[in-house]
Amino acid sequence: MALRHAVLAALLDDEYSGYQLAKAFDIGVANFWHALPQQLYAELTKLEKEGLVTGREVVQETRPNKRLFRVTDAGRAELERFAAAPSKPSFIRDDLLVKVQAADRVGTAAVIEQLEERAAAAAAKSELLAALLRQLRGDADEEEFLRSGERIGPYLTCLRGLAFEREHRDWCLRIAAVLKERRTTRAER
Repeated sequence: MALRHAVLAALLDDEYSGYQLAKAFDIGVANFWHALPQQLYAELTKLEKEGLVTGREVVQETRPNKRLFRVTDAGRAELERFAAAPSKPSFIRDDLLVKVQAADRVGTAAVIEQLEERAAAAAAKSELLAALLRQLRGDADEEEFLRSGERIGPYLTCLRGLAFEREHRDWCLRIAAVLKERRTTRAER
């Protein structure tokens, strides 16, 4: 998947400024695609040149003017092509896992600290995602929303993000506890 497809998918529901798109990426899209604001602005420029999004300028009196972007029919067709193409398997690429891999041969104090920090970050992200899920479904309970909600794609990806963050938090806490226990046991010998 290229950044272009994540941007097009994020713009499906509404038109956004680059700033609003960056905020949307921080909250919802970051579950499956990370991008810096500069990358998003550059991608919007490319997509507009290719006719996949269209931008319009909004004049603001007390602030600088802004451009709002929305997906064109050509952009939707590109997303259709992308959705129909086979997906590649997911893989993990995480420097913390390299540190855990080496834990038997290096000091573990820093690794334990990083695991605990990562667990705290995952817990905080879980809370944000749970709040986003509540916001997306409104007054409906989850099963009702999944059966009859108007647009469930963002909800489904948010569910995946929540499951990932919770599992990641639990794993980090477990591994930190294992490393602490081993350090204590070895010190007693």
